[in-house]
Amino acid sequence: MVPSLFVAHGAPLLAIENNEYTQFLEQLGTKWSNPKAIVLFSAHWESRTQNVSKVDEFETMYDFGGFPEALYRIKYSANGDTSVTKEIEECFVSQGIPYSVDTKRGLDHGAWVVLRMMYPNADIPVISMSINPNLTPMEQYHIGKSLLELRKQDMLIIASGGTVHNLGAVKMGSEGGTIDQWALEFDAWLEDRLKNWNLDDLFNYQSLAPSAELAVPSYGREHFIPIFYAMGAADDEKSAKLLHRSYRYGNLSHSVWQFG
Repeated sequence: MVPSLFVAHGAPLLAIENNEYTQFLEQLGTKWSNPKAIVLFSAHWESRTQNVSKVDEFETMYDFGGFPEALYRIKYSANGDTSVTKEIEECFVSQGIPYSVDTKRGLDHGAWVVLRMMYPNADIPVISMSINPNLTPMEQYHIGKSLLELRKQDMLIIASGGTVHNLGAVKMGSEGGTIDQWALEFDAWLEDRLKNWNLDDLFNYQSLAPSAELAVPSYGREHFIPIFYAMGAADDEKSAKLLHRSYRYGNLSHSVWQFG
């Protein structure tokens, strides 16, 4: 059975870079080389009602501005799978989770930057999923939990975001310098709670975690909360493993967690 993953997608520039983290993601895709499908929750698709894609072939979205022209030439033409969408709908119905089906939206950079490195051939069906920052962490976890049966069918569930993602605090152009202590302390707190599956603390991270207001600012909560969807999808095993962690720009974390 494949696990679920929380994968940091970093800054859009990652898509045209070659560094420690991009090399790690390229190798990560070989670890689960042929999942039946990929179900991906992206921090860059927010909606009040849970959305699930029903798309034959995704367009590549360029939901950013001011970056090099090379980024806007990248195409990641993954296909969907209507039968998997139907299975997800059945999961939501059985768990009483309200949802909508989206037939038009393409893949945002939170999805394709990660997928292109892990599965460059775009030959695995993708089902894109929205996230809702207005839900409680427990509710987000419950949505992920409703999909855990998909893992038993060799479907890879990925939640794309970032554990420390404060664009107001990053130091663009700063490479190889000291990592801000507050970012290290937040990630250390998170690591302890994830490895011990301490949901009580995790669901109350805003009041309990050190420097939570810096690591997860109110305007950037959407990047952190995908981790609860990924955790929920592994509720049957309740195990967490840190696969990678590095930092860019003083505090932007590139963390990858495996659940299950």
